[in-house]
Amino acid sequence: MPDRLSDERIGEALAGLPGWSADGDAIRKSFRLDDHIAAMGFVTRVAMAAEVMNHHPELTIVYATVDIRLSTHDAGGVTQLDVDLAGRIEHYA
Repeated sequence: MPDRLSDERIGEALAGLPGWSADGDAIRKSFRLDDHIAAMGFVTRVAMAAEVMNHHPELTIVYATVDIRLSTHDAGGVTQLDVDLAGRIEHYA
């Protein structure tokens, strides 16, 4: 199981992830896409990346808006796995 990151390390990681913010024991970001079909395609790409990484993000889809919350539940907070997945998600956005 990956180690939980300190608040300082989370802050450093978020500095390189525009729009991501700390949210308790997680990091989160909201994405606004062109329409519902674009949002669904984006979520599919995120889901495939998460599956390969054996990670399970919280995803909320409302029409063209996708809210993503990342936390490594086994570690009880944010780990490098969350930061790495956020980086992949940025690539898809």
